[in-house]
Amino acid sequence: MHSRANYVTVYVGAQLAPADGQLDLDWATDAGDETDAFEFEVPVADPQEPLVGIQAFDVGEYGHEILVNGESLSGFDVPPNEGWQYWVDTVTGASLREGTNTVKIARDTDSDDAFAVGTLTLQWKESVE
Repeated sequence: MHSRANYVTVYVGAQLAPADGQLDLDWATDAGDETDAFEFEVPVADPQEPLVGIQAFDVGEYGHEILVNGESLSGFDVPPNEGWQYWVDTVTGASLREGTNTVKIARDTDSDDAFAVGTLTLQWKESVE
């Protein structure tokens, strides 16, 4: 049995910021402290080695969370970086399942950091005969 990679992309297009510290971005909607939960489909019963990639802008602090199916990933999810970055993290502490899954981003409310998220990519391996 072999495996192949499969993935979905999820456009978020949102900034996460405290009410008094928003970024001046005309392309990003204001999400406040947490984005909506975005749904995506996984077509196999046993997705293996899942990853999530996040396209983020102007992250200033550690502590922000990526939540998959309502569960936070282990460790730090989005490292600080000026300007644009693309960061890939393993999906640990949460799991993908066959069918509908959700992903959302939550800002660390103990900080005054403001940042934006463009697109997420969720990837996994699946068995093929």
